[in-house]
Amino acid sequence: MTADSQDTSTPTSDTPTTEAASATETAEKAPSFGWNTYAERINGRFAMIGFVALLLLELITRQDFFTWLGF
Repeated sequence: MTADSQDTSTPTSDTPTTEAASATETAEKAPSFGWNTYAERINGRFAMIGFVALLLLELITRQDFFTWLGF
């Protein structure tokens, strides 16, 4: 039996399996409740989208935000 034809389907103890690696990766990226980095990242992205939308609204209508509110 040569080195090329050896069965490498069983992982050794020193190499991490893809299941273990994907479990830790999923745990880090999974949304969770409370104050965490995922929630802060999503909140920041939505804030940036809202700010750009407000700037576009003011640019298109030539009225500021307070005029839209009725002040």
